[in-house]
Amino acid sequence: MSDARRTHRPDEQPEVGPARASFMNVPGSPVETRRQLLVKVAWMLLWMLYLAYPAGDLLHGGHSLGGQVLGWVCLAAFVAAYILLVIFRSTAGMKPRACQVIVATMIALAIAASFVLGGAFLTLFIYASVCLAIITPVRYALRGLAGMAALTAVTGLLIHAGTDNITTFALSAFLSGVAMTGLQRLVATMKELREARAAVAHLAASEERLRMARDLHDLLGHSLSLITLKSELAGRFMDAGKDEAARAQVADIEQVARQSLIDVREAVTGFRRPTLPVELAAARTALAAAQVTLEAAPELVDTWPGLANEEAGALAWALREAVTNIVRHGEGATVCTVTADTAWEANGERYAVLEIADDGRGPGKSQPGNGLSGLEERLALVGGRLETGPGVRGKGFRLRALVPLRTVSAPVAP
Repeated sequence: MSDARRTHRPDEQPEVGPARASFMNVPGSPVETRRQLLVKVAWMLLWMLYLAYPAGDLLHGGHSLGGQVLGWVCLAAFVAAYILLVIFRSTAGMKPRACQVIVATMIALAIAASFVLGGAFLTLFIYASVCLAIITPVRYALRGLAGMAALTAVTGLLIHAGTDNITTFALSAFLSGVAMTGLQRLVATMKELREARAAVAHLAASEERLRMARDLHDLLGHSLSLITLKSELAGRFMDAGKDEAARAQVADIEQVARQSLIDVREAVTGFRRPTLPVELAAARTALAAAQVTLEAAPELVDTWPGLANEEAGALAWALREAVTNIVRHGEGATVCTVTADTAWEANGERYAVLEIADDGRGPGKSQPGNGLSGLEERLALVGGRLETGPGVRGKGFRLRALVPLRTVSAPVAP
C-alpha cells in the first residue's frame, strides 16, 4: 500500500490521521473539535423528527394565528434548549447547574404548551424525560423518571387528552428515560474501561522499564566490578615491573568488556523486539480508534508454539506495519481480518503464515512505500518473504508474511 503521502518507519506505532480523527468521537469522551461537536449535534437532531406530531398539529389543528405563533416559538425554544444541553454535556468543564436550568426550562415549556395548545404537545414530555435521565445520577434516575411519567399523566388528565394518549405518552416518557439511563451507564462503563486500559498500559511500560533496569544492573554490575578490580591489579603489576602479568590482566579486561557489550546488545534487542500478543492488543486499540473492526481468533498467538524469537518478532513487525497502513491509508475499510496458518513449500520446508486483510478500497495503482520495503527486508533476514495484493474478490488490501517454521523432509507422496 502506498506511502506516497507520508513516509514512515516500519517500527512506528499506528496513529489515526487528522483527516479521519476530526470526525471521530468515542462515546463518553469529551468533544475535542468544533467539527466533532457539529457532527454530534447533527446526530442528536435526528431524534427531533418526532416533533413532527406537534408541528403537524400547529399546521392542521385549527389553531388561531396567535396560537400558531406561540406554538412555533415554544418548539423553537424547546429545540434550542435541547441543543444547548447537548453542547454543555459534550464539552469539558460541564456546568451541572446550567444543565439543570435547561432541563427545568424544557419541562416548563412542555407543561405550558400542553395546556395552551392541546394534547399533541405531550410529546415534549418524552424529550424532557430523556434529558432528565441524562443529568440525573443513576441512583435517583428511576424516581425522577417516575415523577416525570406522573407529571405527564396529570397534565394529560387536566387537559382532557384522552386515556389512550395519556397512557401512551406517560409510558413512552418513562421507558425512554430508562433507556437513556442505561445508555448513560454504558457510556460511563466504557469510559472507566478506557481509563483502566490506559492505566494497565502505563503499568506495563513501567514494569518493562524496571525489568530493563534490572537486566542492565545484573549484566553490568558484575562486569564493571571485575573490570575495576583487574584494572587495579594491572596497575600494581606495572608498578612492580611485572609486564607479562599486567598484559594478562589487560587481556582479561578486554575480554570482559567485549562480553559485556554483547550482553547489553542482546538485552536491548530483546527489549525492542515486538511480540504477537502485544502487537495484536495494540492493533485492536488502533483499529477501534479508526472505526475498523478487528476479526482475529483469540488462540491466534498460540498457533506456532515452536516458532523462534526472531521469526515471531518478524511476524509481529508484519502485523504492526499492516495495521499502520490500514489506519493511515485504508480508505473505506470497516473490517480487518487476521488469520494464522502453516504452508508447505515444494522444497519440503514448512512456513508460518500470518495474513492481514481489510475490506477497503485497496492501494490502487500506487507503489509500495518505505514501510513495506523495510518489512520485506526484515522477513528476508529470517529466511521469510512478503506477499501483498488485493483482498478477496479484488476488494481491499491483503498482506501475507511467511517465515520458516522448521525444516523437515518433504512428505512422501501417497
